[in-house]
Amino acid sequence: MTDRFIVARLSLEGDKFELIVKPDPALDYKLGKKVDISNVLVSDDIYSDAQKGSRASSEKMMKHFKTTDSVEVAKQILARGELNLTTDQRRKMVEEKKKQIVQFINKSFVDPRTHLPHPIVRIEAAIDESRVVIDPFKKADDQTKAVVDAMRKILPLKSEVAKLTVTVPPQFAAQSYSVLKSTGDLKGEEWLADGSLKAVLEMNASFKGQFLDRLGSVTKGSAEVKED
Repeated sequence: MTDRFIVARLSLEGDKFELIVKPDPALDYKLGKKVDISNVLVSDDIYSDAQKGSRASSEKMMKHFKTTDSVEVAKQILARGELNLTTDQRRKMVEEKKKQIVQFINKSFVDPRTHLPHPIVRIEAAIDESRVVIDPFKKADDQTKAVVDAMRKILPLKSEVAKLTVTVPPQFAAQSYSVLKSTGDLKGEEWLADGSLKAVLEMNASFKGQFLDRLGSVTKGSAEVKED
């Protein structure tokens, strides 16, 4: 593909489905903006390999999408699949996510030697040196911990530590576990008799607000959080 056209792809149980789409309308559609699907698609052909021109079979579309309507299948591929961004699109999105992460670190952490925030340019340089990968589609909040962990080998960072005891009802325990693991350090976990999860979590205090928002979203506000 060229920068004029790109591929959206989705793999399901080993079967591949691909679309040829227009870069900017496809990205807007993927990001949830109101874009008519007809302005996204170069054609409504569904491929198993767009590069070779191999079309997906009706049987496989029916198996995975419960329809052979190519427009409906295209909508699902765009919503659930991956978009092969142009170089320029990827660069702009990564730069924007990086900017948000850098600003958060600048406001939330200090140099333990001076007790002052690190300058923006120093944080940017440390991110580059750490070679941490920034996902253009993932929320900046969900990537900050991984970036900070990678940077600590290069740049000394200090912030207050919050210790939380979290109890999650059984119906949300499994979904919440990944939120706990990705936000802080699990110092203890216990699966209670009723299936609830009780965990002791230590995290950078600056992550507490976004953690509570994410946990509240996953558990519909039903989790109990106590700060020690």
